[in-house]
Amino acid sequence: MSNMKINGQRLWDSLMEMAKIGATEKGGCCRLALTDLDKQSRDLFVSWCQDEGCSIKVDQMGNIFARREGSDPNMAPVVMGSHLDTQPTGGKFDGVYGVLAGLEVIRSLNDQKITTKAPVEASVWTNEEGSRFAPAMVASGVFAGVFDLEYGLSRADLDGLTMGEELKRIGYDGKEPMGERPIKAFFEAHIEQGPILEHEDLTIGVVTDAQGQRWYELTLTGQESHAGPTPMKTRKDALVGAAKVITLVNEIGLKYAPLACSTVGLIQSFPNSRNVIPGEVFFTIDIRHPDDATLSAMNEELRAGCDAIVESQGLTMAFEQIWYSPPVPFNPSCVASVRQAAVDLGYSHCDIVSGAGHDACYISRVAPTAMVFVPCKDGISHNELEDAKQEHLTAGCNVLFQAVLNQAM
Repeated sequence: MSNMKINGQRLWDSLMEMAKIGATEKGGCCRLALTDLDKQSRDLFVSWCQDEGCSIKVDQMGNIFARREGSDPNMAPVVMGSHLDTQPTGGKFDGVYGVLAGLEVIRSLNDQKITTKAPVEASVWTNEEGSRFAPAMVASGVFAGVFDLEYGLSRADLDGLTMGEELKRIGYDGKEPMGERPIKAFFEAHIEQGPILEHEDLTIGVVTDAQGQRWYELTLTGQESHAGPTPMKTRKDALVGAAKVITLVNEIGLKYAPLACSTVGLIQSFPNSRNVIPGEVFFTIDIRHPDDATLSAMNEELRAGCDAIVESQGLTMAFEQIWYSPPVPFNPSCVASVRQAAVDLGYSHCDIVSGAGHDACYISRVAPTAMVFVPCKDGISHNELEDAKQEHLTAGCNVLFQAVLNQAM
């Protein structure tokens, strides 16, 4: 099977064509989940899959499954996929590579007239990024039973629009029931979104595990007052409190480095006037670690530190953990399929832990799962400058092809 390869140029051309949808001036993409641009990308993917003879199913969370039948209709499918939505200043490869790599595997199966025993599917998962609707990976989470359907459809953006409303508006409120689609194995190809493979001059990352994550939303409340007459010692400045929490978050990440990460990524100050002391600040916190005990210790330090800061500044606080995703060990058999494919194809490789969350993390709860990483330039992602070499993307898709054949034949 190692002689069977995908068409790397066709994969690249498809990536570049998809990148035109939501293209930004700096060379990236902005396709927030369930916007008109997301609909355009979904429609293009569906049309490409239909051109390959695939049947299309859409479930109640808008997840798309393009199916190439196998010789045994009673077998569960081997599924590949990722997401088409991006960050507001996202790149051309995050998520979309895994979707179009899945499509390229199907195209290559057709080109080479290979009949698999199990059906093979390419999939698109809704709102993986969590940028417009929090939390991240919500639709794959509903699929895996982590969240219920009502919770998923009720997630709202900052304008109050819900996922259910937006799925209906763009025509992707599918009828396929959740939790009733068996999967024989699931593979997700992805750019690393970190610097390890590039620094080590390696082509393939064999993903063995994914970091655990906790997301929080905090609102600190003080008292708005005039910036001139109000003495410094009497102020209840919510933004000063937030600044101290932000420093705390950074210190916790540094304390548990090198595997820990901690970030404040969104902040809203009210009333947001230059001569008014901020009376309220809303912000988010994201902490990560591959060891659950360490992640719990980070959580405890964060909560205790926030309590102390609020008390010292005379503020009140609403503190909510909105998402917890424990560390994920991927399926040994699927991981071995990825590793063996890299060996058979002669690609340099190493085992690696994913620092980011992926739909594969939730799918692993209901199906044997693994991931394939390829390098990205300078480890940059969630950025319009995100870039990857065509040769690496081709290699990752070749590994995906072989791993899928291993499970589907």
